[in-house]
Amino acid sequence: MNHNNETYLSKREANYRPLTPIQFLLRARDVFPNRTAVIDGSMEYTWSEHAGRCSKLASALLKRQGIEQGDVVSFLAPNSAAMLEAHFGVPMAGAVLNALNMRLDTDSIAFILGHSEAKVLFADITLLQTARDAVAQLEKEIPIVVIDDPESGPLREFDELDYESFLAFGNENDQLRMPEDEWESISLNYTSGTTGNPKGVLYHHRGTYLNSLGMLLHHQMSDAPVYLWTLPLFHCNGWNFAWAVAAVGGTHVCLRQVSAEQIFQKIEQHQVTHMCCAPTVLSFIIEGAKQHYKPFAKPVSVMTAGAAPPSSVLEKTESLGFKVNHVYGMTEVHGVTVLCEEQDEWEQYDSTTKARFLARQGVRTIVTDEVIVGDAENQPVPCDGQTMGEVLFRCNQGMKGYLKNPAATDEAFSGGWYHSGDLAVVHSDGYIELKDRSKDIIISGGENISSIEIEETLHSHPDVLSAAVVAMPHEKWGEVPCAFVELTRGIDESRYEAELLEHCKERLAKFKVPKKFVFGPVEKTATGKVQKFKLRNQV
Repeated sequence: MNHNNETYLSKREANYRPLTPIQFLLRARDVFPNRTAVIDGSMEYTWSEHAGRCSKLASALLKRQGIEQGDVVSFLAPNSAAMLEAHFGVPMAGAVLNALNMRLDTDSIAFILGHSEAKVLFADITLLQTARDAVAQLEKEIPIVVIDDPESGPLREFDELDYESFLAFGNENDQLRMPEDEWESISLNYTSGTTGNPKGVLYHHRGTYLNSLGMLLHHQMSDAPVYLWTLPLFHCNGWNFAWAVAAVGGTHVCLRQVSAEQIFQKIEQHQVTHMCCAPTVLSFIIEGAKQHYKPFAKPVSVMTAGAAPPSSVLEKTESLGFKVNHVYGMTEVHGVTVLCEEQDEWEQYDSTTKARFLARQGVRTIVTDEVIVGDAENQPVPCDGQTMGEVLFRCNQGMKGYLKNPAATDEAFSGGWYHSGDLAVVHSDGYIELKDRSKDIIISGGENISSIEIEETLHSHPDVLSAAVVAMPHEKWGEVPCAFVELTRGIDESRYEAELLEHCKERLAKFKVPKKFVFGPVEKTATGKVQKFKLRNQV
């Protein structure tokens, strides 16, 4: 009997509802009304209060701004209560949240505001001038609402409407705009734009709902977790944890500026259980531990991604009392889609060997359907740990597409897969290990050289804080590796070229050894990724 042909078995209001993370907030409000939801400096809100403020934001957007279904609302702010409220309040108005990267220059912000046709910009007081300058570049002026922070210093005067006054236009009892279709857009995240103007990635309610649940499961978050915001909320909506924490009635601890001192202080003060960050944050946690570390009452679980973490960094981080969960993904797939699932048999190895296992990107998450490393015909490469291919995805977390860019969307989804542009190998146990971005691979004398392999070798030196390797033109070999190295504080750089050269010669094939070392700070994006195009320009 084919049950699919029975018309009475159709979808109904009682048995089919669009998936949306808005439901997480409504449940937390009802189930945990008096539990602390948000801690932002001296401000604390319960889940009942937080939900009420989110509802008032949605109501004010409708009443004050006349926001219509699908309109874009932009936020330029640090990790704060207002940014968390935006993640529910904006979609509850039927609008699309555009969380802006705070580190972008004025021209980039102006481009995004114009390209997205944002209807209103909410800007933190510390970023107000940047917001004003960006809006001034637009052909059509948009209103700015200022998010003031009394704790950042004396209250300042400004001509724009302030956030609390804006909320006063709303009513938390007004009816919400729930999505009629889970494919409706919920947020718009722009890529870093390292090779041109950034592309606008559209997320849908279905993807954020599913990925939020996946993050909870893989980060083992239950029983009133306390989540510290060491990851920017503007990056893939904080890997969807802006929504996920609500699903378990956890507590958000806001961190407006990330520093080792603040991280250790917040962990102790609020008994933090979970956090996420890029490997670069782990590096300065290790460095800052010399001054600020106190043993934890219990281990702190940390997800790390954004760049391939050196195994030495993972080993040192775990020695401080952190439980590291290495994950991988990208903006176009709602953030995290792959993780290094730890296996019981890895416990037999010493910490250094185990760290090498943990440094691999790993396997698909519970809500990610298919991930392969594919060849030119999109067929899986052998699981030999040697053959490189491109990481390809088929999953419910795939973006809707790039806003106003059908050609780039079709190219990204060609052949029925999302093409990541990341090159990787697959080991015999099925675990993926990244080797490079397709544009970052170094081809020297016809041989492919992984910049990640050289960076891993450099990071194994105890005095190296950060390292990045790019291709440098060479008359004979076409390209050779050039290493940019940032040493720990107080180290004399003058004697280190010879020492690092010898360090690499002992561990790498001759043709992989860097032919030049450049010492100094290694510039990174807010998500911990080295801007290699800038380094290539230098050489």
